[in-house]
Amino acid sequence: MTVNQLQETPLLNPLLDFAGLPRFDAIVPSDVQPAISQLLDHCRALVARLSSDAVAATWADFAAPLGDGFEQLSRAWGIVGHVHSVNDVPAWRDAYNGMLPEVSRFYAEVGQNVKLFAKYKAIAGSAEYAGLSAAQRRVIENELRDFRLSGAELAEDSKPRFQAISEELAQLSAKFSENLLDATNAFAEQVTDEAELAGLPDDARQAAREAAEQEGKSGWKFTLHMPSYLPVMQYADSRRLRAAMYRAYATRAAEFGAVELDNTPLIRRILELRREQAQLLGYANFAEVSLVPKMAESVPQVLGFLRDLAVRARPFAEKDVADLRAFARDQLALETMEPWDIGYVSEKLLQARYAFSEQEVKQYFTEDKVLAGLFSVIESLFGVHLKPDCAPVWHEDVRFFRIETPAGELVGQFYLDLYARPTKRGGAWMDEAIGRRRIRQESLATSSEGIQKPVAYLNCNFSRPIGEKDGKPQPAIFTHDEVSTLFHETGHGLHHLLTQVDELGVAGIHGVEWDAVELPSQFMENYCWEWRVLEGMTGHIDTGQPLPRALFDKMLAAKNFQSGLQSLRQVEFSLFDLLLHSDYDPAGERSVLELLADVRREVAVLVPPEWHRFPNSFAHIFAGGYGAGYYSYKWAEVLSADCYGAFEDAGNPFDQATGRRFLSEILSVGGSRSAIDSFRAFRGREPQVDALLRHSGMITA
Repeated sequence: MTVNQLQETPLLNPLLDFAGLPRFDAIVPSDVQPAISQLLDHCRALVARLSSDAVAATWADFAAPLGDGFEQLSRAWGIVGHVHSVNDVPAWRDAYNGMLPEVSRFYAEVGQNVKLFAKYKAIAGSAEYAGLSAAQRRVIENELRDFRLSGAELAEDSKPRFQAISEELAQLSAKFSENLLDATNAFAEQVTDEAELAGLPDDARQAAREAAEQEGKSGWKFTLHMPSYLPVMQYADSRRLRAAMYRAYATRAAEFGAVELDNTPLIRRILELRREQAQLLGYANFAEVSLVPKMAESVPQVLGFLRDLAVRARPFAEKDVADLRAFARDQLALETMEPWDIGYVSEKLLQARYAFSEQEVKQYFTEDKVLAGLFSVIESLFGVHLKPDCAPVWHEDVRFFRIETPAGELVGQFYLDLYARPTKRGGAWMDEAIGRRRIRQESLATSSEGIQKPVAYLNCNFSRPIGEKDGKPQPAIFTHDEVSTLFHETGHGLHHLLTQVDELGVAGIHGVEWDAVELPSQFMENYCWEWRVLEGMTGHIDTGQPLPRALFDKMLAAKNFQSGLQSLRQVEFSLFDLLLHSDYDPAGERSVLELLADVRREVAVLVPPEWHRFPNSFAHIFAGGYGAGYYSYKWAEVLSADCYGAFEDAGNPFDQATGRRFLSEILSVGGSRSAIDSFRAFRGREPQVDALLRHSGMITA
């Protein structure tokens, strides 16, 4: 079936409707198998046609139609994957997992198709290549690299094994994430003695009360989802309650709970398969494979980067811990500060040292004010306008917005899903709904001026609105950390939405090196510390008054509170991840936990209990695409801090000339050139670590 024939087929299945936005009001789990199967058949037919000798190895005849032809499958499967993440009910889980092997198998087959590979090589070696646009050449380069990493150059008898590994890894990653969500949902701490609520903020108490009432129970229900878990660890005077919640959180998806939710065997199997796949490709380990499409050049280079940061951060981290222990002993009568005391003691120390609490600050960050402030930053920096828009959504909580030029032309659109739900995976993330591309003759999509406009999903897990005042619902309120998270994910969204590249393979976040993809997100976090921003984006939940300048000054003074400890913690996670995928043999006698213990002996200043099972919930590296790449957060933080330094050099965080350069040299170009070239074009030099150390308060004279 050709694309045009597919277009003429009555669109009874909403997953096959690519004329506009996803039809979340109509899509049901039973749509998945027939729609994805039809698209897979279409793509296989397209591959067969384009790989034939009758089709010339040119951009117009081969590369462009292949990229366009796969876009429908990518969009439809992306919708399925998104709903699986935000509405992980049994029917959607079954629908997703039912087609996951088929989709994984298809992409593995394509990655090993020597005829397709040969045509990309022919384009790269042709006279046409020099005349292609920079974005088109970048697409060709990336395709050749990805074919090699997908096993296209393997011996024929090795390819089936490589494909089987790819399929199994996809299933294991999905299962890891599902186990973690199910284990998180499996625990609840039911409190019946109100005395145990001492210290907890009113909104946390009320949310726990409502959670219990929804189940027809008295008392208060606390869960391991962040809006419930974090206030307990930070504010609850009850050491028993903190300890119970900490242990449950630290042992999720491990051998202490339901055996079917234990991620331990999945971790070993994932590591075994990644190692085997890397060795099939001729690499010593998975970390070497992971670094091929990244900015970093080698495992030793990244190890050196991380260990250098550890050395720089350690004195500050040691002081942070010494201060905590002294305060716990002298002011809170805690002779031994246990792991479940750390968040609580930290909050008490912060209040004592800087005369404010995060809960006090939280009252000023009401949802609508925060969104208005965020949108104002984007509009001031990048000369666009953001407006509410309408679209079918997957949950009543979801909001939808559009970005326009000053002349009213659509730039892109995005969904905003802010609140935590039991069926929504944890954390915060941005994902693509639709990518920007030039629409060619055989495309199903339609858009003005022949350009398909990008659409993004922005997902968080914040507390939803609770309670009423004077008969009206109260707005949601966010911590300053949650506001920073929202700015972070929006930075990813802007990278996707503000691109001006028309080739899908390198538009927006596509084709951007993984260790540079955090640059725009971490860059945006800086604006959460600008008085001009906070003054306009805050309004007290009771009085509507903006954040007082005196309170902001206290926040600013406390900005680098425990920054050494936090930096060292990120280095610990990154080093563990990289060594796990380079120096660790999953078939050997040493366990993953023993490797983690070695890493902690090298860099950590706080060591969790022996029964802590951090790896079992480390979804970033086992289910989120960050395997052997978690270091990217610190690596990109160097770039983002240095980029923000350009605005500091200009003396204005909203300097229009600098903002235009950041838009044109970083955001607009997407993956159409290397990240280091984009950085150099913006900054005019190589990256320097000084800005990061200065922002973190860790520059030593």
